[in-house]
Amino acid sequence: MAKFINPFTDVGFKIIFGQEFSKPQLLDFLNTLLAGERSITDLKFLDKEQPAIHDDDRSPIYDILCETAAGEKIIVEMQNSEHPNFRERMLYYASEAIVRQGEKGENWKYKIKAVYMIAFTNFMLAGYADRLRVDVRMTDNEGGLFTDKLRLICLQIPCFTKEAEECENHFERWIYILKNMETLNRMPWAAQNAVFQRLAEVAEVSKLSKEDRLKYDMALKRYRDTLNTITGAEEKGRAEGRAEGRAEGRAEGKHDKALETARRMKADNMPTELIAKYTGLTIEDIEKI
Repeated sequence: MAKFINPFTDVGFKIIFGQEFSKPQLLDFLNTLLAGERSITDLKFLDKEQPAIHDDDRSPIYDILCETAAGEKIIVEMQNSEHPNFRERMLYYASEAIVRQGEKGENWKYKIKAVYMIAFTNFMLAGYADRLRVDVRMTDNEGGLFTDKLRLICLQIPCFTKEAEECENHFERWIYILKNMETLNRMPWAAQNAVFQRLAEVAEVSKLSKEDRLKYDMALKRYRDTLNTITGAEEKGRAEGRAEGRAEGRAEGKHDKALETARRMKADNMPTELIAKYTGLTIEDIEKI
């Protein structure tokens, strides 16, 4: 049995980042992610299920929704299965958080707070297969920042391939732990870092309450079912591709054999119509020989 929880399950992700007692981990990770540009001193967790703006709308449900002391909204999501419109989904979630800042009346002047949408993905976006971090801002055509009120960050976990001893900074150590946590026998860097020591304590499976353990076991089953579905679809696609390749190969071989037979028949001055009849080739194919 694994010593630590799997952070790619919804329950595991919430335990690590999405509860009041896990705030130190989330603060540390966010400040590591945004190092050099800003520092977050405190966070307030908000209800992850937001009411629909209109009666016939769906209520957005986030994995984690929190607010900084300055009023900025931070959405943190974990996505295991590839979504055909995942970029648009990120934009939609962030836009919803922007729209909800609107106020009624003429006195409101569209003064909004920044919204950060951060997504951990267990797959890679098309066109970004070699990048761990895809960081999107709103810029003009010359690369100048148009507004700092919208930020989308996608962390593509499969792109990270470093071993523990190869990690060069705190951010890489975070990604290594998250990617490998379920297979670790001990928490690396815990002796040197209080956040990782705390993470080792809250993420140990044996220390979960009975209620959380039941929830985690169910979440782990859903996660593994998802992986099996993805793997099954990929294997089916490869099998179909191999079968199609074999069929194409047989068809090409049959066609090549027919062409060779047609060449010999044509060399013996046999009528084109007769060659076509016995080889199955078209008149046009035979005339090109």
